Amino acid sequence: MQVNNTHLSSAISKATKHIIPMVILMFLLAYLDRSNIGFAKQEFQVDTGLSDAAYAFGAGIFFIGYALFEVPSNILLYRIGARVWLARIMITWGLVSAAMMFAHTETTFIIIRFLLGVTEAGFFPGVILYLTFWFPLDIRARVTGYFLFGAPLAFIVGGPLSGGLLSLEGTFLAFGLHGWQLMFLVEGLLASVVGVWALFYLNDRPKDAKWLTKEEQNALTDVLQKEDHAKVAHGPKGVLAALFDIKVLYLCVIWFTVQILGYGIYFFLPTQIGTLLGQKVGLLVGFISAIPPICAALAVYFIPRLSEKIGDRRNIAVITYLLGAVGIAISGFADNIPLIAIIALCVAAAGHLAVQPLYWTFPSGYLGGTAAASGIALINSIGNLGGFVAPNIRVWAESTFQSAKAGLYLLAIITVIGAIMIFFLNKMGIDKNNH
Repeated sequence: MQVNNTHLSSAISKATKHIIPMVILMFLLAYLDRSNIGFAKQEFQVDTGLSDAAYAFGAGIFFIGYALFEVPSNILLYRIGARVWLARIMITWGLVSAAMMFAHTETTFIIIRFLLGVTEAGFFPGVILYLTFWFPLDIRARVTGYFLFGAPLAFIVGGPLSGGLLSLEGTFLAFGLHGWQLMFLVEGLLASVVGVWALFYLNDRPKDAKWLTKEEQNALTDVLQKEDHAKVAHGPKGVLAALFDIKVLYLCVIWFTVQILGYGIYFFLPTQIGTLLGQKVGLLVGFISAIPPICAALAVYFIPRLSEKIGDRRNIAVITYLLGAVGIAISGFADNIPLIAIIALCVAAAGHLAVQPLYWTFPSGYLGGTAAASGIALINSIGNLGGFVAPNIRVWAESTFQSAKAGLYLLAIITVIGAIMIFFLNKMGIDKNNH
């Protein structure tokens, strides 16, 4: 589909400028509030006596709560409207994240992490679904890539922010709190404030946007309705059909491997870099930890454009994802050469993030109507269990083989499996046109 209509082009341009900055900010805070536990790991464990196994379990149980409520949350978003539901998600997860300041025991830590998953459930697939209400398929990889800027920005901005808040412990600015308590409180409340803002800022669909002219509303709505009718005609029909569709389940497994790589990197990134540098996690490690996400942000900007230019999403996705596997493996192999290891982590982070906007064009191009709401949520729900598995299998591999490298090599193997599955998407009938 060529975007050559004046009103359509104008509508897409306005929607990009209005919607994308907000969803980037929302995702930044979502990613920060789920992964900032990595920055607090050392001080949090010292103050609470939490074991490595309990930390790994608590860090991962977020995704159990997330998975259980993902599909119902996305169906409610489809029926109630994205504006109200995304705002509700942000406000409640921010309050729960702030409550992590009270996690003085193992039980409290695990319960709050689980509740954080419950309250955030549906955010990511909700935004992916929301983007299908606004942007045609042929530019969706690019705008999804913009949305995904939130993840590296969580480390680019959040790394120094989290490290700085941790460093305030013992000063009058900490108000008598431990550094990790202050970090959870400030970053959690930020999410709630932005959630209130989103309630008044976002619009559900083009027809609701007063910042579009009537002609722009109609042009964009017509294109999106035609796409949705085509997907409903050829894909699964209805909520339950999508949940039991073999192609959707295949896509779930791929996304599962993507999440294992991502959280296998980011839950341990501050401590891995601290070990490489021989430094305690603080402001310096926070700044260095921002370098791999910066590289990821550059990759997620340019690689979707490359795929648009050459008209090939699938093969570009395979190559990009394989680079992620190579990067995470080399970061373990070169652990005695900090510069090489950090460069390798940059490659791993870039491969992990840049494959995602390409990947999401496959389910969003296959699923339409209520099937899109349930199918996209199911993919993210099952896939995000990788966030529970990743820290636990990394710790298991390290303890089983008595080597920190073993966990990294295992992540690389799982990533290669995911890349092979992406390569065979056309054989599954999900990417027949590959444009």
